[in-house]
Amino acid sequence: MERIYLDYAATTPLDERVLAAMMPYLTSEFGNPSSLHRFGQTARAAVQTARRQVATVLNVDAKDIVFTGGGTEADNLAVLGYLRASCPNGGHIVTTAVEHAAVLQTFKALAEKGYDLTILPVEADGRVAPDSVRQALRDDTVLISVMAANNETGMIQPIEEIGTIAHEAGIVFHVDAVQGFGWFPLHPLARHIDLLSVAAHKIYGPKGCGALYVRRGLELQPDMYGGPQERQLRAGTENVAALVGFGKACELLVAEGEKRVRHAYALKALFYKELIADSNAYCLNGTLENSVPHIINFSIAHKDRTVVLIAADRKGLALSAGSACESGAAQPSHVLTAMGLSGEELYGSVRLSLGKDTTEADIRKAVEIIRTIAGEEPNHG
Repeated sequence: MERIYLDYAATTPLDERVLAAMMPYLTSEFGNPSSLHRFGQTARAAVQTARRQVATVLNVDAKDIVFTGGGTEADNLAVLGYLRASCPNGGHIVTTAVEHAAVLQTFKALAEKGYDLTILPVEADGRVAPDSVRQALRDDTVLISVMAANNETGMIQPIEEIGTIAHEAGIVFHVDAVQGFGWFPLHPLARHIDLLSVAAHKIYGPKGCGALYVRRGLELQPDMYGGPQERQLRAGTENVAALVGFGKACELLVAEGEKRVRHAYALKALFYKELIADSNAYCLNGTLENSVPHIINFSIAHKDRTVVLIAADRKGLALSAGSACESGAAQPSHVLTAMGLSGEELYGSVRLSLGKDTTEADIRKAVEIIRTIAGEEPNHG
């Protein structure tokens, strides 16, 4: 059976060119970057090259990039690291109802420790209104965290406007850019972003590797202690091969990013036209405007998402019900709930996400499979 993978928002395959760049550091170039001899020097140079490659995508100085073990760790280091260093005794913190669990659960944990938490609602399209951010601010507000693009719906948040609001108020602004990375410009300096998180495996790099941009002069306190690696913010010997892979993936992103964006937009438009546009059986969650090109979330009338996903997988089609990090959760999507969905729309929601290797034939086959499932599977709504 030929299988079609349309879950690129969960993770992307490792690009063969990325793997080729990594291989020497998994074999012959095995030195510890902290060692002074030639083996260590080679490894250290490779890490610094990767740091520059990541910084190039974000249009920042390489010295402001801290490598982490992934997007979740980057989010935690940003939020907890800043508050530990600057506001250890509490304060008012602001985020939105549609954040990834890496941010939302961290903020809720902080609320249990005494921080005053405001979780902002979103509009029906899943975007937060900048004015609601402005109105939520108080004299004791110390941190705002808003994602760049939602991992379930693909909706892009107005981070430039929110960054300006935060900057004018003198409040630190963190952006979880893991899902938006590579799909539209994310330049922290131009958008008044103080902390920004990204991950390698969303751009055809290795899993277990991420980065945090930290504005020059902003102090963070680490969560673990040991050696002086990563500006003393992440102790432990660096995963050199993964970092090299991350850097190579960023290099390829710079060279091919615009092409990938055009390709995804065309396929997303095709999918919408062929399945959703003129049918009452499917409902788009979010909008085509103000969304990343590779994600489309929709609901199937009278169908339970679990039944749809299992049936699709049996037919060779890989889809998702939303965040891969919460795929085992029985409760409905907190993102779609915040957008006002309920009943069949909520429980029948499916996420399809595209990649650079997705073809028009893949989309047409996916449409055919989804139509078959919608028409033939029993009602579990």
